Amino acid sequence: MTAARTSTPNAAPHAAAVDEERREPMLRGISQSVKDRALPLLRPGNTNCGGCGMSIGLNFLSRAIGSRPVEMVIPACCGIVTAGPYPYSAYGAPVAASAFASAAAVATGLAHVARLNGEQTRVICWAGDGGTYDIGMATLSAAAERDEDILYICYDNEIYGNTGGQRSSATPLGAVTSTTPRGKTGGKKDILAIMAAHRIPYAASISLAHPADADRKMRHALDVTGFRFLHILSPCPTGWKSEPAEGIELVRLAVASGLYPVIEVFGGREIEVNVEPSFDHGALERYFESQGRFRGTKDDLAAVKTAIAEQWDHLCRHSKGGVR
Repeated sequence: MTAARTSTPNAAPHAAAVDEERREPMLRGISQSVKDRALPLLRPGNTNCGGCGMSIGLNFLSRAIGSRPVEMVIPACCGIVTAGPYPYSAYGAPVAASAFASAAAVATGLAHVARLNGEQTRVICWAGDGGTYDIGMATLSAAAERDEDILYICYDNEIYGNTGGQRSSATPLGAVTSTTPRGKTGGKKDILAIMAAHRIPYAASISLAHPADADRKMRHALDVTGFRFLHILSPCPTGWKSEPAEGIELVRLAVASGLYPVIEVFGGREIEVNVEPSFDHGALERYFESQGRFRGTKDDLAAVKTAIAEQWDHLCRHSKGGVR
């Protein structure tokens, strides 16, 4: 992201807003500015791949955090490799590296220590789908059931990206991985519904193609007390066999087709739809055709469309007041 230019003291707020819009038109003016953290959460020179959705998500989170004191817990995943070799770190905040299964448990301890010390520190888990949907589910569910004061963020690239691209229970129907060479035969686990069933204060899905909505949700989740859960669809060009420059467009297509609902759930019961999809079949086709992991599995599109229709029928029947 580009660095902000210093505006003159007499510059009108509107002029400053227009200047931001011109510099970052794709992000509607969301760029590094004097309002952000002095030290970015994700420092330049990190080892992440080009087009990594996790990198984009970390930059969004950095702006949402602002001046809040934070501590992060990152289990085994691409996110902990990002830090680089000791004694250096690509992260601009304290990070505890946890075992694959224990991110939520480690974060629980840090949150309790912060509370006992009277600190305002926000404790954040940053984990992939393997450490969330699968290996970390036990401690994740336990922390949610206890309503620990943790913000848990899952960047979901739909594979075990750090260990060769094996399938996880977040891998979608038909996707080819190193352990599903003919395409996955089952569907994707509905992690947001699972977490909402714990009746936690706040759960939401985040689209990297809708930065204003993402920023609002991250700020809200940082402010709320109790257990909060955010889910980010995180493009992985390496695992998805897609072009690095097309990651945001892929998310946009997933949202437009209805494949990735952008919603938030309050108290586990009140659902609000934040982005209304067009249910464009062309968008769904382009989403699949743009990723090598779906080549040869086009017959699954009919099953995907059926699953989308069923999911949105449920959401429409249970959401409050439609799109926010």
